[in-house]
Amino acid sequence: MSIHRKVKWGVMGVASIALRKVIPGMRGGEWTEIVALASRDMKRAQQAADALQIPRSYGSYEELLADPQIEAVYIPLPNHLHVPWSIKAAEAKKHVLCEKPISLTVAEAKTLLPVRDRMEVKIGEAFMVRTHPQWLRTRGLIQSGRIGELKAITGIFSYFNRDSSNVRNVPELGGGGLLDIGCYPITMSRFIFEEEPTRVAGAIERDPEFGTDRLASAVLEFPSGQATFTCSTQMVPYQRMQFFGTKGTIQIEIPFNSPTDRETRIFIDDGRDLFGGGLVEERILPCDQYTIQGDVFSQAIRMNGEVPVPLEDAIKNMAVIEAVFRSAESGNWERPQA
Repeated sequence: MSIHRKVKWGVMGVASIALRKVIPGMRGGEWTEIVALASRDMKRAQQAADALQIPRSYGSYEELLADPQIEAVYIPLPNHLHVPWSIKAAEAKKHVLCEKPISLTVAEAKTLLPVRDRMEVKIGEAFMVRTHPQWLRTRGLIQSGRIGELKAITGIFSYFNRDSSNVRNVPELGGGGLLDIGCYPITMSRFIFEEEPTRVAGAIERDPEFGTDRLASAVLEFPSGQATFTCSTQMVPYQRMQFFGTKGTIQIEIPFNSPTDRETRIFIDDGRDLFGGGLVEERILPCDQYTIQGDVFSQAIRMNGEVPVPLEDAIKNMAVIEAVFRSAESGNWERPQA
């Protein structure tokens, strides 16, 4: 194994996803070292840092950005704070891995481009699924022609949460299902088709109390085929992605919240009958997609390569999300405007 110097990371915020999944995952990486954690509440920062064995804690994000040892920051703040703090981090000469969605609008996301280029840092969106072996395998199988010509993708992603104090249920903070989880089938449909949708149609049901989108469905029309998905914040917890070609199908069993303690499975069917007579199951060894994401990002820093989901890709994904919202309002097909 080659000897390399780990990238020193700081974490801005004590969000649940960071404490439960991302930090433990990144700490297991060969290229990443988390050296500091910040919260606007010093006590919370200290408690979280102690629990996760992180050496330094700060009572403000500004203090963390002033730490000269930190080379990169991971930002798991509420959606409306992503762009402002990504800009501040970049201006402090820190590389930025920001939770999805990177912004609330295309216009807001685009404000990150000049600061990234001026400060010569890397800014990427944290779609950890883009680096998971089950997705790379699925993409490779489709590229190899295993299911013939890819024509359709369908996806569903849902959970149930009616907690009024949860940021996901507050519109002003960027709440709602499309920004929180609908972004996943969108980014992965683009990843698998390796194209951008030319137009989209969307339908949205809003929570009468919160005003957030609690049920959203969309059709994305690509040059090569179509993708459809449904996401919901008030439905039974479920997730699945399916890919249909001219000669077969592929299904990813747990596409987004893949477990770290057991194998993940993809199912390939040649379609010889409707009873699964041609079904083959592939098992992917247990892994942590947050470990992989952190290491691939850190390697991009050390080797001056491209991060897994660069800003340009994040902006294109945001353009599709915006178009779904517009279509739900207008009742018409809408074109993504990146």
